[in-house]
Amino acid sequence: MCTAATYKTKDFYMGRTLDYEFSYGDRVTITPRNFRFDFRHAGRMDKHYAIIGMAHIADGYPLYYDAINEKGLGMAGLNFVGNAVYTAPQSGKENVAQFEFIPWVLGKCASVKEARTLIENMALVNTPFSDKLPVAELHWILADKDEAITVESVKDGIKIYDNPVGVLTNNPPFDVQMFGLNDYMHLSAKQPKNTFSERLPLTTYSRGMGALGLPGDLSSASRFVRVAFTKLHSISGDSEAESVSQFFHILGSVDQQRGCCEVDDGKYEITLYTSCCNASKGIYYYTTYENHQITAVDMHKENLDGDALVGYAPVEGEQIYRQN
Repeated sequence: MCTAATYKTKDFYMGRTLDYEFSYGDRVTITPRNFRFDFRHAGRMDKHYAIIGMAHIADGYPLYYDAINEKGLGMAGLNFVGNAVYTAPQSGKENVAQFEFIPWVLGKCASVKEARTLIENMALVNTPFSDKLPVAELHWILADKDEAITVESVKDGIKIYDNPVGVLTNNPPFDVQMFGLNDYMHLSAKQPKNTFSERLPLTTYSRGMGALGLPGDLSSASRFVRVAFTKLHSISGDSEAESVSQFFHILGSVDQQRGCCEVDDGKYEITLYTSCCNASKGIYYYTTYENHQITAVDMHKENLDGDALVGYAPVEGEQIYRQN
């Protein structure tokens, strides 16, 4: 499945893991300001904010998994199977197909505050991209340097939750994920103390016993707790190198290794890629399962006033620095 997180030092960062058993052939994709979006129900958008993120390009259209825009607003969609419910087009609403949600918001909005207002008058509709790409069941995290929210389209309608931890995984719904943190309020980065019983001489038996009790399995509920704890206790310098390095360590706490999560006979989820966007500067960093070297694509090194997509295939194959 997937995990998304935010991080702030001098700049604001947002990224995610994409965990699946195969890739659709994704590309780091820059959508310049004059690329034309023809929305299925919401009209045409000829001019918009420039966007960079990881996308599957289908018939010339960027189907983004995660992205930021030039104003510093970021967004990522994560699997929400069994809970996501989309509607038919509704009168009096801005009707947006699920696959259009990220470019529709990032093209129009410069902040979470603006996005919240836009989404409040929106209906996420069940129009598929094509018969070969059916509607994906997702929920989303949106964030800027000041705040984060989670958006879910469920049976009761669209829910917008404040997201004070700046983290999202998959199921259960976000309010249940947040409530689950109550079970871990005892966690500490410090060495544990004996609160079990004064009648027993329990003691720590090694160094490095901080976070004792932090869940280590690959379920989405456990990954939410693990990344929330890791992020909220993370310390780094505020330089670009230190911030980016720390962000990859945060999401590295939920990295999925081939063989540990079987989803079908002989098929295993792995972390296909991990992203880290400097939303303040418009730089998209990523690693892939077979390449741990961090690669960067800077949207501002491209012509953002153009009208054609710019795409970079992810660098695959382990990049090993040989010191001797």
